[in-house]
Amino acid sequence: MRKDGRISKPQYYLNIAQEVANRSTCLRRRYGAVIVNNDQIVSTGYAGAPRMTLNCTEIGSCIRQDLGVAPGEHYEWCRAVHAEQNAVIHAARFDMIGSTLYLAGVSSDTGELVKGAEPCRICKRMIINAGIERVVVLTAPGRGKILQVRDWVKSNMGDFKRVKGKLVPVMPKGY
Repeated sequence: MRKDGRISKPQYYLNIAQEVANRSTCLRRRYGAVIVNNDQIVSTGYAGAPRMTLNCTEIGSCIRQDLGVAPGEHYEWCRAVHAEQNAVIHAARFDMIGSTLYLAGVSSDTGELVKGAEPCRICKRMIINAGIERVVVLTAPGRGKILQVRDWVKSNMGDFKRVKGKLVPVMPKGY
């Protein structure tokens, strides 16, 4: 809280992302994303099945949850389009260049913030291509962690490591 009693702009946008997450139809985790550029909300998105298809709350089950799939694995089995993906899909690239994406993740079971939340590898690719500069992830009430997109680019998203001067592919975690 600032001296004048107002919350900071980053907290304001993280609060909105957390509220957007309440629209999520995922039975496992509710995520909300807000893209902001020049102090203006460009787009929002939440995790949910593609338009005009049944979502997990309507079906009443989640295949990844039913099979005990670990977080970060087998997203191809998930019905949901991620919050970050939906926010990017609903905005023009021109409006996203240089922007910040605010992300909040909440456990569907407990309602607690998801610990260590950050965009998955596919969402990172979309964020890079959209021209977004940073991602702020809600880590605790009133607190956010800033991720610089340029660091993902610089490290080739951790896909490679140098061995004897050559780039060697690195198997992603969870596979």
